[in-house]
Amino acid sequence: MTGDRTDPGSRVAVHQSGGSGVARVPYPIGVRRVAVAARRYLTPRMVRLTLAGPQLAGLHTYQCDDHVRIVFPDPDGTRRDPVPNDRDMLDWPHPMPVTRKYTIRRFCPSKLELDLDVVLHEGGVASTWAAGCAAGDPVTVAGPPGAKVFPHAYEHYVFAVDATALPAVARFLDEAPAGVSADVVVETGDGDLAAGYPLARRERVAVRWLPRSPGDRSALAAAVASLPLPSSRVFLFAAGETGDIAPLRTSPLDKLVTGYWKRGVAEFDH
Repeated sequence: MTGDRTDPGSRVAVHQSGGSGVARVPYPIGVRRVAVAARRYLTPRMVRLTLAGPQLAGLHTYQCDDHVRIVFPDPDGTRRDPVPNDRDMLDWPHPMPVTRKYTIRRFCPSKLELDLDVVLHEGGVASTWAAGCAAGDPVTVAGPPGAKVFPHAYEHYVFAVDATALPAVARFLDEAPAGVSADVVVETGDGDLAAGYPLARRERVAVRWLPRSPGDRSALAAAVASLPLPSSRVFLFAAGETGDIAPLRTSPLDKLVTGYWKRGVAEFDH
């Protein structure tokens, strides 16, 4: 993502209020040493980590699916964190340390707190860390690098996601204008993975859960095609496993389609 990184908040606000389609807005990228302040389960397979610390001052995040990287130490405990440069970007060591990307569920600049919701699964580096970390544990956070901004002025929205994109949907529902109209379709292959995940109740927002049995193909694209959409301007946000959401890339709607992960790939770079 390239371009002018000055005053990104104003640039995002302008596009959210009156733009069309998707605009890329880069942020000044920082590296911050923070600590785990709280940890709680949202569902049996998803945990919310609240990170806090004075270095969160000045963090830029304005879009519902902004993400940061958690930078993990080497197996021997050595930290090889990236270093900010004079271009408001980062210089990474080689070989690159292990990192994982997570959507920012909430950022509170007054309390200097950052919430990340982590899906737990067998054997994952970040999953193992999130399942066992405790208050006070140090964490290195890099980013966010910038936003893929879509307007908040469409007449209707469609969110087609799996559990990994629920934090983005939840943040949108928290921050969207009053009276927002949306269909949210959530596909989950494991009943306890996303069931009970907290989404704000909005009068004109309908949420549909799509249980998926092992071996079945994704039903997200078919579910979107079956929606009785209004004839006015509609925006589609699709995020999740890259193969599952691939059919939605050909949708005629204005859209943002982004793969958050890929089966069999440990660190998929979307």
